[in-house]
Amino acid sequence: MSRLLGILGGTFDPVHVGHLRSALDVCEAGGLEQVRLMPCHIPPHRGTPAVDARMRLELLRLAIDGEHQLVVDDRELRRDAVSYTVDTLHSLHLDFPGARLCLLLGSDSFNSLPSWHRWRELAELAHIVVMQRPHVAAADDPVLQNWARGRVTDDWSALRQEAAGLVLYQPVTQLEVSASMIRERLAAGRSGRYLLPDAVWQSVQSHRLYSGEQATTGGND
Repeated sequence: MSRLLGILGGTFDPVHVGHLRSALDVCEAGGLEQVRLMPCHIPPHRGTPAVDARMRLELLRLAIDGEHQLVVDDRELRRDAVSYTVDTLHSLHLDFPGARLCLLLGSDSFNSLPSWHRWRELAELAHIVVMQRPHVAAADDPVLQNWARGRVTDDWSALRQEAAGLVLYQPVTQLEVSASMIRERLAAGRSGRYLLPDAVWQSVQSHRLYSGEQATTGGND
């Protein structure tokens, strides 16, 4: 049976417990070898991150220290271009030949998939695992519905047998937390403790991140 590698991208601005718990939930449910967390350099679908790439990468490494199933992958930060997922998946196939790639998407990201760059190619390169989040309605875009028809499975073993192209819906721990909410809290002088891993929270405080004007920009993941 082929090994499964998870891919979870985003601005991670900042990385929070929702990102990490969802990644581990998928890892455990599907028996994935690892989930590679990929901070993007220039996000194609949202504003400029509030904190620069170097610091976001440092926070991400602090967040997963000691958790062997989660791995930081900085390939998008090293690419001085818009972080298109299709390019990232092509790069991963070169580094991990024979592995089955699983692109992890929140429900809202999956619903917006037809707006992504060369989105139909994604299923030629990876399976798509939709992490079901609270209060996000099922996709109502007929283009996406027609595309997904016939691809959906609830069997993780099918993802090992097929090279790519399947869609699996995976419930994850329901945590009502987002990076945008955390930035707003911090900008208002409120605490981010217990929403961020302890090491991340300590670094945010030490560097006085996400305060004032700095917190008004960035993505909404």
